[in-house]
Amino acid sequence: MAEIRTFAEDDRAELRELFTRAGEGAPTASLWGHEESEAAIYLDPYMESAPDSLFLAVVDGALVGYLTGCLDGSVLPSESERMETAIRRYRLILRPGPAAFFARSMVDTARAAILREPTAGEFEDARWPAHLHINVAPSARGTGAADALMDRWFDRIRETGSPGCHLQTLVENTRAVRFFERMGFAKHGPTPLVPGLRYGGRRLHQQTMVWSP
Repeated sequence: MAEIRTFAEDDRAELRELFTRAGEGAPTASLWGHEESEAAIYLDPYMESAPDSLFLAVVDGALVGYLTGCLDGSVLPSESERMETAIRRYRLILRPGPAAFFARSMVDTARAAILREPTAGEFEDARWPAHLHINVAPSARGTGAADALMDRWFDRIRETGSPGCHLQTLVENTRAVRFFERMGFAKHGPTPLVPGLRYGGRRLHQQTMVWSP
């Protein structure tokens, strides 16, 4: 059974290594195939600004999963701001994988505008101010590690008096959607296109989900 504990500074290197493989096989495994820049968006800011809400699942002394939580999104730069910073810092426009993603994204966005279809964006609602990301290594899926991480996060939500939390996943990531529903989350709002993202050649769509204590 997994031990759940809070992130400590000396976990940093092992957690970065886990980040590169935890989402393996899922539609959300990678945005554009450049792990360092993606970690700068979805992992590093939580280690720096919300370490008390970053929980680790440990089995036999090794990290097998993590949950990056944030009780108040205002303590972090927005996701779009973090993306813009990563694009500049890592010169992603000059890298083949990311450049192909951005080209698809531009085409998808233009097509959606012509068809007057919504595209994915950030979620803000005072009823669910907290948010989270969770990842578990393939070898630890089905072991209860993900459930234990979520239970610890729910404890933190209750302990701090937060009214609730939200997350954003993909409609096509049916395994994740079923898991979150089992944990008590409900689907919320529309399911807009995520520009640029593909899985098995298919376009993907954003699914917002919410939970209240």
